[in-house]
Amino acid sequence: MTGRRAASNRIRGPQSALTDFLAANNISAVQIRDDYERRQQAAQQEVVQSGQANEEIEETVLEEEHVETPVQKNRRKKKEEAAIAKIKRSKSYQKRKARDDSEPDGSDDEIAWDMCAKSKPLPGQLENCETCDKRFTVTAYSKTGPDGELLCTKCSKEQETERKKDLKPKKQNHSRDKRRKVQSNLLDGIIHNGSKTLQELCVEKVADNINDVEEFGDLPPSLLDRLSQILSRRRVLSTRTLDLFLRPDLDTVAVYDCGKLEVSDYIKIFSIIPKLKRLNLRNAGQLKDEVIDYILERDVPIEHLQLEAANLVSDDKWREYFSKMGYRLETLKLSWLDFSMDDETVAYLVAGCPNLIRLKMKKCFRIGDPAFESISKLEHLEHLSLRFVTPTTNQALVNLIRQVGGKLRTLSLERFENADDEVLDQIHCTCTKLSKLRFTDNDYCTDKAFASLFTNWSNPPLAQIDLSSNRDLDYTQPDGPEDPIGLASSGFKAIMAHSGSRLERLDISSCRHIKHSTFAEVFDGVKQYPFLKEINISFLTKMDTVVVAGMFKCCPSLAKVTAFGCFNITDIIVPLGVALIGVPNTLESIVQEGMALNDVSSMALRAML
Repeated sequence: MTGRRAASNRIRGPQSALTDFLAANNISAVQIRDDYERRQQAAQQEVVQSGQANEEIEETVLEEEHVETPVQKNRRKKKEEAAIAKIKRSKSYQKRKARDDSEPDGSDDEIAWDMCAKSKPLPGQLENCETCDKRFTVTAYSKTGPDGELLCTKCSKEQETERKKDLKPKKQNHSRDKRRKVQSNLLDGIIHNGSKTLQELCVEKVADNINDVEEFGDLPPSLLDRLSQILSRRRVLSTRTLDLFLRPDLDTVAVYDCGKLEVSDYIKIFSIIPKLKRLNLRNAGQLKDEVIDYILERDVPIEHLQLEAANLVSDDKWREYFSKMGYRLETLKLSWLDFSMDDETVAYLVAGCPNLIRLKMKKCFRIGDPAFESISKLEHLEHLSLRFVTPTTNQALVNLIRQVGGKLRTLSLERFENADDEVLDQIHCTCTKLSKLRFTDNDYCTDKAFASLFTNWSNPPLAQIDLSSNRDLDYTQPDGPEDPIGLASSGFKAIMAHSGSRLERLDISSCRHIKHSTFAEVFDGVKQYPFLKEINISFLTKMDTVVVAGMFKCCPSLAKVTAFGCFNITDIIVPLGVALIGVPNTLESIVQEGMALNDVSSMALRAML
């Protein structure tokens, strides 16, 4: 114990000016001593290397360090006394004192001084890192290392990273994540009733571990397409993952997000699959003229082509492709082209692709009325989908329908704002084989024209109808003018009378002039629409709980109802197997099970009473 007391005296001796200085400034004596010894060693090394004595410099440094004013001395003594008193009140001091009961008188102060010398530096003081020995400023957040000394910021982060790796993964809230996943799938139109199939679980597991997969083997095209959809949605389709979808025996490639693919990747598709017939590339921003040249050189027999955002293909290259390879094309779908594809290129398309059956051109910024005249020359066209950005005239659209409408099976006309009642009348007179009709975003056509279109129409009942956003844009008149603009009550009644028996999908969102009495009459719980599976009634302010309850009764095959902005639908109980999307006030979950249709009818009756 005598040796330990002597060691303590060397650190805290009252004659040491260094101890006085550190006590006045709350600096560890051990730290100052170590720093002083390092400075002495460095000075001695410099003397050996340079051959010059450095004694005067050391004396000067020591004199500067030992300078202490009377005021500083008084402050230092007060701080020492306060620190010793605080240490004597601590539990650690009491424990240590109990272990050293054999010490003679005066050992209490020795223990307190020893604990004071070994205490951790306070925030703002300087300390050496235990791991890297780097000098750093101590903060309240400084962490300790394995040996109890403090660590710098960098070493603290490294230690925290290692600690997290050793910890067990935190338990996830599976119920919350599952509900969020169900709602996300509903918004995407994916509806699961009951457990997933083994095939679906396997596909999702493969997608979750795509970085560990070396090849897909002989998966059928349907599963490859599903995997491509999942990986594209997660934005992980890259050069490596693309290789998994390429096999020489395939004739179909569908990539729904080509954002990470380069020119060499597109060329690789055609080099591995020389007999490719169906090609679907979305977000194909790096598809360039070199790729088209390679297709022409290898004579790839593409019959069905769908490209999105292929803006780096020039007009000249499109014309060359249509002239040389267009005779094979049966399906052509182009969208989001704002640099190429003008009216003249469309003329080359029609001339070089006489066998086109399906044509889709949406958001092609450089085509207008002349394109209508060119498209009207396609003799075998059965499916037509158009959405132009450039304003077009009503008469050009009427002439197009007059020329090709008689053979069309599906017709989609989106956002033709200048189209009027004459267009609907021409559809009524010419189109007699349609199974799908889309006519959206128009504020010129009247409700009478919509009613005339579906009244005594020789066309068979339609399976799909999309007449969304056909309404008057004057919001100062919420109920619209006396002669309704857009789809209103008369037109909706005519639709359900004509196609209700075979209708599968109906979209009348934002057609705000349909009256509540009309909805109640159509979905009265007695009439039946046996094939209606999906209906979009978003932003129809007249829609309420009674109408939706009647809808559940009238549509036994109903699987999905989208009703955003319908705030009068409250406390609705959703039947088994039906997804009601966009209604925040549904009882229980978004998809609720166990509600029979007769209970729904009873609830609607109670609401009416």
